[in-house]
Amino acid sequence: MKVLVTGFEPFGGEKVNPALEAIKGLPAEIHGAEVRWLEVPTVFHKSAQVLEEEMNRYQPDFVFCIGQAGGRSSLTPERVAINQDDARIPDNDGNQPIDLSIRQDGASAYFSSLPIKAIVQAIKKEGLPASVSNTAGTFVCNHLMYQALYLVEKKFPHVKAGFMHIPYMME
Repeated sequence: MKVLVTGFEPFGGEKVNPALEAIKGLPAEIHGAEVRWLEVPTVFHKSAQVLEEEMNRYQPDFVFCIGQAGGRSSLTPERVAINQDDARIPDNDGNQPIDLSIRQDGASAYFSSLPIKAIVQAIKKEGLPASVSNTAGTFVCNHLMYQALYLVEKKFPHVKAGFMHIPYMME
């Protein structure tokens, strides 16, 4: 079994992104599953391009994208990604799409194909706060989750994919 885990580069003037820092420490194998992590740009369409290229190379069975969410105090697997980019701030390339569809030929929304409630229970069992989130927002996190699930539907039907937000680091 192969698992691809993504984390975003820092954005918005920050020096670190806790999503990327968290995945850098992952071992190459977890319970017999091969794990590979991938840094993705915090740029709307480039993030999806980098993800698709790695999915083509690596051929994972699971894709788990990680992003940071300010204001959240727990780990929050996302239930749904919507076909909408609506950025309140620019991405790292200066793009700031407002009310734009991500994919013209995509569904209005895609639901995570990962067992999000089981993930929450497993996280809580480890003593960490967790809850299901019903919105991945409308910035690059939602964009990447949507694109990952779009790719699963259109090109990688054997893959399970989803997204989880983590809180800011103390830094």
